Amino acid sequence: MRVTDYLEHSLSSLWKKKLRTFLTAFGVVIGIGALVSMYSFGQGVQKNITERFEELDLFKYITVFSGPFSRGPGRDHYDPDHHNDEPDFYHDPNDNSEPVLDDALVARIRALPEVEMVFVEIRFPAMIRINTRQRFSLIQALPADVCRSGFMKLRAGRFYLSGEDDAVIISDRILHRLRITDPRNAVGKTLVIDALVLDFGLTNPWKLFQILSGNQSPFTTESHTFTIVGVTERVGIGGSMPVRSDAFITPSASQNIKKISFTNVRELFQASRSQTDYSMISVKLKSANDVPQVQQQLEDWDLNTFALSDQMEEMKKAFLFMDMFLFAISMIAITVAALGITNTMVMSILERYKEIGIMKALGATNQDVTQLFFFECSLIGLLGGVFGLLLGWLVSRIINQVANYFLAQQGVPHTDLFYFPWWLCLGAIGFSLLISLLAGIYPALRAARVDPVVALRHE
Repeated sequence: MRVTDYLEHSLSSLWKKKLRTFLTAFGVVIGIGALVSMYSFGQGVQKNITERFEELDLFKYITVFSGPFSRGPGRDHYDPDHHNDEPDFYHDPNDNSEPVLDDALVARIRALPEVEMVFVEIRFPAMIRINTRQRFSLIQALPADVCRSGFMKLRAGRFYLSGEDDAVIISDRILHRLRITDPRNAVGKTLVIDALVLDFGLTNPWKLFQILSGNQSPFTTESHTFTIVGVTERVGIGGSMPVRSDAFITPSASQNIKKISFTNVRELFQASRSQTDYSMISVKLKSANDVPQVQQQLEDWDLNTFALSDQMEEMKKAFLFMDMFLFAISMIAITVAALGITNTMVMSILERYKEIGIMKALGATNQDVTQLFFFECSLIGLLGGVFGLLLGWLVSRIINQVANYFLAQQGVPHTDLFYFPWWLCLGAIGFSLLISLLAGIYPALRAARVDPVVALRHE
């Protein structure tokens, strides 16, 4: 038999039982649709995260910490007997076990030839007021060149200039919380920052007694007025991300504000902590290839470092486990569809028992009969794969639109949550064909074993 004979005979057999063929193929459609939609979601998450990191040049960044909370690779403990040939002029004279992040250290890091930019972490809590509406948020001090370095995407207005101490940039997220829907309407408005000041001197026993007894509050507020010059999209990435707040002012403006500046609770109880000391420094390098070298240099200075490249292998493992989990869930529907194909083909053997006997009596070999059933299974798998791919794409588009509608209510920009690479589309169809062929192995072998003499006497 020729290929066209197999194809013509298979189509004729499937068309005679249209409803059963449709229900069987529809089971494959559901299974492949579930597989495609789930796996494309996993691919979309990976694509969005990776592209976002590359777009923001996060692989070029090293974060320098103080304290024992975050250590770089291989820095599980601090060795007080370790000394460098260079003078440790950035160490706190009152604490020989912990380096101090200050302006001297910033200048030293900036002098490294691989370094493009260095800026310190300054964030403080405050109430933000526009007209009569107010919300609590974190204010971050960022140099003007950092704002223009690609981290932020403006929705309206402009970036502030160096020394423009009365200007502020806010995110569309906090703007949405203040019930201002059009970012252009916010540009030029007056924004008031009510900064919290902590009067919590643990070294003064009388003041501590007054606070604990409830006769005195440890907090006071100071109001500062700014003009909104720009509205930016919310970055939406935390961790060691250099831009992590919803309102931004210049560092010089931050120096004029009395505030609680901290990145962890431990700093609240450091009453003697200098105003010129920092808890975190962000270092941007000229090339991502320089990260290991500079990171090692900083660790030789007894500093704690973190680089996103350190976590890439762990992230890849997490992505792999997520893909395996989604694949395992979708395989439940695929298995049910495969059992449906097997059942359909077995029923077809019983219905065409005499027909198979006539074919073998006229000279059809066992291989001809086997290939005929494999062709029928392949057609079901092909139909299920193609329409399952279309179903998965359609479902993902609907979910993406609904999810982005609710995300937009929170001020989050539109994001494609699903991603359909070409290999996923072709792989879905190929996988459907493979599952259909595997499901047809038993029926095909059973059909090949039909005895033509017995079959011809079959009523």
